[in-house]
Amino acid sequence: MLALDDICRIVESGFPGFECECTSTSHGLLQIKVYRQEDGQVELLLNGVSPEHLVTIRDISNFIGELRTEMSAGRRAFAG
Repeated sequence: MLALDDICRIVESGFPGFECECTSTSHGLLQIKVYRQEDGQVELLLNGVSPEHLVTIRDISNFIGELRTEMSAGRRAFAG
């Protein structure tokens, strides 16, 4: 299993053209915030993401792909 810091570094690199902040909470969960550099508008905000299924780089890559698909489809279900 990857360390939370490593998971966050990989997630943060997965959104070209956007800023991404990934932080871990005291409960071992992740908060992921993706926003536009130019105006700070939040495109995606996820709280309480469990890293339980983010075991391999492939898992993280698939997760990033799902989030990018949600963002490109304009779905705001997870957005802040």
